[in-house]
Amino acid sequence: MSGRDDEVDGWAPETRLVRGGLNRSGEGETSEALFLNSGFVYETAADAEARFKGEQDGFIYSRYGNPTVAMFEERLRLLEGAEACFATATGMAAVFASLMAQLKAGDRVVASRALFGSCHHILTQILPRFGIEAVLVDGDDLEQWADALRPGAACVFMETPANPTLALIDIAAVSELAHAAGAQVIVDNVFATPLFQKPLELGADIVVYSATKHIDGQGRCLGGAILSTRAFVDDLLMPFMRHTGPSLSPFNAWVMLKGLETLPLRVEKMAANALALAEHLQAMPRVAEVHYPGLPCFAQATLAKRQMKAGGTLISFEVDGGKAAAFHCLDRLKIVDISNNLGDSKSLITHPETTTHRAISEAERRRIGVTPGLVRLSVGLENVDDLKRDFSQALSNY
Repeated sequence: MSGRDDEVDGWAPETRLVRGGLNRSGEGETSEALFLNSGFVYETAADAEARFKGEQDGFIYSRYGNPTVAMFEERLRLLEGAEACFATATGMAAVFASLMAQLKAGDRVVASRALFGSCHHILTQILPRFGIEAVLVDGDDLEQWADALRPGAACVFMETPANPTLALIDIAAVSELAHAAGAQVIVDNVFATPLFQKPLELGADIVVYSATKHIDGQGRCLGGAILSTRAFVDDLLMPFMRHTGPSLSPFNAWVMLKGLETLPLRVEKMAANALALAEHLQAMPRVAEVHYPGLPCFAQATLAKRQMKAGGTLISFEVDGGKAAAFHCLDRLKIVDISNNLGDSKSLITHPETTTHRAISEAERRRIGVTPGLVRLSVGLENVDDLKRDFSQALSNY
């Protein structure tokens, strides 16, 4: 790592994101080195034995660990304030591994009902195949959490802000209930980013990210990460990852390293754009309702101020007129692209009912607020006045 540990502890987040985890090779390169090798060699057979036994430091195989991947893990760890980080091939690999590394047949998981479609599928379709019970609750209802946790649980899983409605969950209150029930708390912090929300400081045990989103931020690579205690990563997560293989590639790790360097500049500007655009959308007659944690009228504005540093880069809003009106808006946009990705430097919009949440039942979609007229907007780095004009023309003349 670049700098002594006591120096790193005093660095601001922006400095950590440029300098943290830097481990130069003997060539003294400025940018982080890209180690595109799968394996490593040993001076002697005894060295190989010692390294496999954990008695000698060093890399064994890139599925287990790699110098470039290790730099990404250390940089993200420093930003999050976690003891340890393990990078994964995708965000969904991070979600699945964070659960399966610690669950067994007979365990219970309690999760918030408002979830990304693939997270919902893991909890309601895949985990039950292994004899693991999953119970879903309304995330903003602490009584439901308490009732569901009363029999005990191994894990709690939540997204906050939730995809796509941006509904919030009180991380501190749910963590207290979960720990009393013996559960480990996993928070998917993708929408908030590591800069706008600190789940570990609020009582969570594990944080997961899709690095594909804001960390890369330019639509180039897939990746994910799990951050927690050293004991969780070493004793539970690492064996699971080593033997099942969803590890991050060195090249993707290098891209993510470069993304972390500019993360504050990007997400702070994107969040400012999102707030201005949310205010603009509120005033439009074709928009029935706007959901954005940074708005004073947001239903959970008090909680947003307490646990988030900013409202984030995502907006969802209800287009008056249902699916046809929502499609009309998306099709007329000239700057904003239709895409199910998010966290990109380009503004992206999607219709959750027919894309990201299509596989969830209609009844469940309605219960979490995914309606025919709901659209999800990931606000990018374009000039905000250009974005306002784009939505003004897209939401007119129908």
